[in-house]
Amino acid sequence: MPPRLLILPLIALASATPAQARTETAVLAGGCFWGMEAVFEHVKGVKDVTSGYAGGSGGDASYDKVSSESTGHAEAVRITYDPAQVTYAQLLQVYFTVAHDPTQVNRQGPDAGPSYRSAIFPQSADQSRFARAFMTRLGGSRIFKTPIATKIESGKFFPAEAYHQDYARKNPFAPYIIVNDRPKVAALKRKFPALYKG
Repeated sequence: MPPRLLILPLIALASATPAQARTETAVLAGGCFWGMEAVFEHVKGVKDVTSGYAGGSGGDASYDKVSSESTGHAEAVRITYDPAQVTYAQLLQVYFTVAHDPTQVNRQGPDAGPSYRSAIFPQSADQSRFARAFMTRLGGSRIFKTPIATKIESGKFFPAEAYHQDYARKNPFAPYIIVNDRPKVAALKRKFPALYKG
């Protein structure tokens, strides 16, 4: 991922959607949900992050079945946030520059397969329009050396098993967390200090 990324013109797009609701929801997929959850739990204005599965059916939404790579799900997180404190544009900035590498196809780091794909699951027509505009501008900026692999998808979100929730916080010394996820949280603090919460 690029060492430094400023997408200030993209934030201006957010002004077209005023914050009216007390909380809103975003669903994002970007590899193992442990790291995605760990990053977004540290974003100011985020009220809750739930690890789960998006893009498949409820009957197959279990870790064992999703790991078979035959259900169509992506590991994802459902982010509940206060739009008066953090915008959808800011969440997407964090998503594209810190939480995962949007140029990887059907993988993130050591994890490979369609369930680890990069995908946005808009929760409204406004989110869909905004995400598409955001990605168009990001792609046109040529910030990334290779094409963005992120797709806009539809599908319901299904919470993962209890042992996956808050995994990084409950297992801070697990080797996977130390190697793959702690650096992402550190990058959030470094790149977006105004958004970071300890």
